[in-house]
Amino acid sequence: MRLCSVPITSGAVIHTTEGRRALRLRIAAPLCFAVAAALLGGCSDETPPATTPVAEVAQPRSAPPRDLSIYRGLPDVPAPPGPTVACTYAGQGGVLPPSSASTVGIVELTLDTSIGAIPLVLDRTQAPCTVNSFVDLSKRGFYNGTSCHRLSTDPGGQLYQCGDPTGTGAGGPGYTFADEYPVPQFTAEAETSYLPPAVLYPRGTVAMANAGVENSNGSQFFLLLGDSLLRPDFTAFGRIDDAGMAVLEAAAAHGHDGSSPIGGGAPTTPVVIGNVR
Repeated sequence: MRLCSVPITSGAVIHTTEGRRALRLRIAAPLCFAVAAALLGGCSDETPPATTPVAEVAQPRSAPPRDLSIYRGLPDVPAPPGPTVACTYAGQGGVLPPSSASTVGIVELTLDTSIGAIPLVLDRTQAPCTVNSFVDLSKRGFYNGTSCHRLSTDPGGQLYQCGDPTGTGAGGPGYTFADEYPVPQFTAEAETSYLPPAVLYPRGTVAMANAGVENSNGSQFFLLLGDSLLRPDFTAFGRIDDAGMAVLEAAAAHGHDGSSPIGGGAPTTPVVIGNVR
């Protein structure tokens, strides 16, 4: 799949070959960056295997755009169908979360980590089954002792990746579940109109990591340190409280070791979750 061959429409009318070529060049540069930030590794003719470890692929190969606000943002959160929804968690062995989740209100949790407390505000209306899973794993102590094993500080892709008990980017809770907001909204939009290969997830978002295929959510999640260009298929289920942002940004300022082939690396200042309360 040639990532940079995505067609772009424009209101400009170009009457000459030179003009069309210039337009393509002006469009290709920012698009390639957006795709590189969202899909990793720049433009490629190869499709990643289904066994690709859970990872956000955000390592720009050129200078980032000066104004990220030009990129498509997240849609409005739709109204829930009712006060509860049925959730399906697919897996063999292990403990599964409850099969029914509330769509009402927020859940406030705090990650007690080696760098300090990181309060999170999770939105049941936005992603009820995701919040249901995260809360259940937290209550069972699943996240205790796990690390945020990857830090990316690239502009347009600033994030911590956390929640993997193996610390490799490939671990999980033994089950998977379906994508939620904004993925279904973007999927529906793509059926009738053009959807860009990368969209803007705002600074402070808590989003699920996945294996690059739909409905492959598990336990891994992203903590976004800045506005980030990601593929439009990551479930956003909450936000980081301002106090938590300050803690994360102070630790991230020390950088990473650059060891990850998908961008970033192990944080220079380790971030280990001791408890979730």
